[in-house]
Amino acid sequence: MSGFVSFVSSGPGDPELLTLKAVDRLKKADAVLYDDLSSGPILDYANPEADMVGVGKRAGRPSAKQDHVNQLLVDYAKQGAKVVRLKSGDCSIFGRLEEEITALRENGIEFEIVPGVTSATAAVAAANIPLTRRYSSRRVQFLTGADVTGGLPETLNLPAIADPDATTVVYMGKRTFAELAALLMENGMSADTPAMLAEAVSTPDQKLHRSTIGEMAKTLENASGNVPALILYGPLAD
Repeated sequence: MSGFVSFVSSGPGDPELLTLKAVDRLKKADAVLYDDLSSGPILDYANPEADMVGVGKRAGRPSAKQDHVNQLLVDYAKQGAKVVRLKSGDCSIFGRLEEEITALRENGIEFEIVPGVTSATAAVAAANIPLTRRYSSRRVQFLTGADVTGGLPETLNLPAIADPDATTVVYMGKRTFAELAALLMENGMSADTPAMLAEAVSTPDQKLHRSTIGEMAKTLENASGNVPALILYGPLAD
């Protein structure tokens, strides 16, 4: 008997940003495999009788291997369980969703994807600004600031991400932003381009810092710490 897997987006941390569908799947789950950033009060919505398994990945900390996570999903589903794979933010954005979907498809296991609030939209909401601007930012682009090694990806489309008329959101880029900013400025972006660092978005530890890409590069040159963060730059509204 094969079970069913729900890939559930938990949002950036505030349990009030969960969707109704996300809460429903948590309440009905036989097993919940959750990321570190999806823990805390969000797990209060889970079925109290469900198996709760932490499988989060955090930079600089011991983390579950992806193959192990894939196998857990398959094993629980093959036992007939209703499984929730709880991912922070929106699970389709830099969440290694494709690898887990592939493992399920190879084993003939059905699944669904429950979308949610990504930290980019939560960050601009917290700052009381829009993600786009009618005349100066009609395009939004998301990129990761870290590849599998933790370094800045080598295959960045620099003309695109240095576009002064786009809002760019850098996920997992705090440690590499100084290097990225140097590349942006080498490709024509002004050091005075507005930028915002958003840390622990939608949680009690939330911090928003607005400056420019030049100033932020200096601030983050020796960045450390494991607080989840993202950086937005471009024609951000005042």
